[in-house]
Amino acid sequence: MTSPTPPNITQLLVAWNQGDQNALEQLTPLVYRELHRLAHGYLAGERRGHVLQTTALVNEAFVRLVDWHEVEWKNRAHFFGVSATLMRHILVQFAREQQAQKRGGNAVKVSLSEAAAVSTRLNPDLVKLDDALTALEKLDPRQARTVELRFFGGLSLEESAEVLGVSVSTVRRDWRMAQAWLHQQLSATT
Repeated sequence: MTSPTPPNITQLLVAWNQGDQNALEQLTPLVYRELHRLAHGYLAGERRGHVLQTTALVNEAFVRLVDWHEVEWKNRAHFFGVSATLMRHILVQFAREQQAQKRGGNAVKVSLSEAAAVSTRLNPDLVKLDDALTALEKLDPRQARTVELRFFGGLSLEESAEVLGVSVSTVRRDWRMAQAWLHQQLSATT
């Protein structure tokens, strides 16, 4: 006798949208594992002793995602696309608050307080990257979204293509163009 195939993330998201709390219980470990993988992919490139730990970032993102009742999740790609945006905002908000503390300002406390205890050093490049990415959004929104998905969300070329609804070759081209543009912008500001 074969065991039933567990529902996929898309099916669980749709069921959760329709009010099925059991779907949320089934979805939680699946989504948490995937968010952890994405966050680890981003934070793995950071220096040793980075202010945010993977678990703190995942916990914050997950809590915010679960609280979004007005979002109608379409599928797995939509969910993780929104997750990438959310992780970007969490990381940049935290970096800006750390920068304010470093300058002696009264930074607003965030729910990532246990992460702040690890280190008070700032990665100023994250703030500069966000500023440059905001400028890129005005020029080419899809390229900016590609960077957000790949860099902040840790999504692969294939996953990014699914979220954006374009081909993998288009994502690859956008990724290269955006990297070159951002490199030029970040080099000019240093």
